[in-house]
Amino acid sequence: MRTSEQIYQKMERIAQRDGRYKIEAYLFVLDAFEHTLKKLRRKRNITGKDLLEGIKTLGIGKYGPTTRLVFEHWGVKTTEDFGWIVFNMVEAGLMRKAEEDTIEDFKDVFNFREEFDDKFEFRVDKDSL
Repeated sequence: MRTSEQIYQKMERIAQRDGRYKIEAYLFVLDAFEHTLKKLRRKRNITGKDLLEGIKTLGIGKYGPTTRLVFEHWGVKTTEDFGWIVFNMVEAGLMRKAEEDTIEDFKDVFNFREEFDDKFEFRVDKDSL
């Protein structure tokens, strides 16, 4: 059984070795995985699209209108970036994948600006100024 400290240390090594994404992105993906499993009431085996939907809802829930900026701060600019994080974690033994799972499952699933910025469009009522 791995302790949370061992998992964290392994993620730190992955983040340092890969260099594209901050450790916070890896920790968030693990949280989003758990969030998605609970939401879908599954014990394992979720698709890339399922996970990305969980990432989207958890991100908005935690970071609201700053979600895209937070993700970009972590080095994550597209849904495919989350796929690379997942596959780095699979390679390190922190996650498992089904034989049919590929990085292609994460490509262009949604646009960050459309999903995170446009949904929080702020409007100013001129009459209240």
